[in-house]
Amino acid sequence: MGGGSETSERAYRDASTETGGMADQQRTEEPSSPTELTKPSWGYVAKRSIREFQSDGGQDLAAALTFYAVLAAAPATVALVSLLGFVGDPEKAINDTLDSIRDFAPPQTLDQVESFIRPIAGSTGSGWALVIGLVLALWSASGFVGAFGRAMNRVYGVPEGRPVWKLRPWLLLVTAVVFVIVVAIIAAMVLSGSIARQVGDLVGLSSTAVTVWNVVKWPVIVILAVLLVALLYWATPNVKQTKFRWISPGALVALVIAAVATLLFGFYVGHAANYNATYGTLAGLFILLLWIYILNMVLILGAEVDAELERGRELQAGVAAEEDIQLPLRDTKASDKQAAKHAKDVEQARALRASNGETADPDEARAES
Repeated sequence: MGGGSETSERAYRDASTETGGMADQQRTEEPSSPTELTKPSWGYVAKRSIREFQSDGGQDLAAALTFYAVLAAAPATVALVSLLGFVGDPEKAINDTLDSIRDFAPPQTLDQVESFIRPIAGSTGSGWALVIGLVLALWSASGFVGAFGRAMNRVYGVPEGRPVWKLRPWLLLVTAVVFVIVVAIIAAMVLSGSIARQVGDLVGLSSTAVTVWNVVKWPVIVILAVLLVALLYWATPNVKQTKFRWISPGALVALVIAAVATLLFGFYVGHAANYNATYGTLAGLFILLLWIYILNMVLILGAEVDAELERGRELQAGVAAEEDIQLPLRDTKASDKQAAKHAKDVEQARALRASNGETADPDEARAES
């Protein structure tokens, strides 16, 4: 939340356990779904979501997420391509995979991806590449999930209170679930044409079933994508949501905007921009990074929508959420230690000031002047 300074975050953290019971009692009267929000509440949510995105530094948060996403992309690609090699002919699998994304991927980016994955598919050690790629992908992706959690804490205006021994295993678990969903989405996207027929023959499905799958796979992909974003919104921040929503309004907003932004960006790259003249052989990589950055900005905006919807529900129920969203924290051990260290540093600073003969409090002197 935009007004979430360190002071307000600490105040919220200290007060959360004291007011948790009262807030929970009030929360039973909150609107249970977005459709129960009044028109003024919806207007407030929309306006504040945009303002909080700006004040929370949504663009900077998206840049950090893009960095972690790139770190996870290479090992994940190695694992995915190696996995495709086990389905059948690796070269055929790669060709069908590239064909499935050729319609909406910029040509420069597609060339970069193709030059990277073809040597992997043709290597004899694809089994080891799969194992190593999975391990590296999970570890690298956990960095993205951790960064996403820190961004979500910024959105909700709360400190990270979970100790490392508790936070790290949780992030790895969330990462594993996220990785499974992502693999399922990618598999659904590429499971068409000859790949779908190969899998159908392998499991004994008829050609009719394969044809039906080619039609229904897109709704399945949308559902999986909504579930993925909703999971990230629920599992990563240091706040206890009232409940897990399988279809998060913020996730729906993020995916709709992401789809529109992808189409517009693809049109811009293909017809209006000339990145080859500026970046040469790096044009495809630059376009890919810019696209990931746009998607991460959309994810942060969707998180702001969910956070402000929670604020709107609380305000409509009479909960004092003007400054802070009144959700209890998952843990405060780490933030309590940080607060104690900060207080100790302040006392040490006062002692240093006093040792130099300065006894007046600078804050009081400024207030008097």
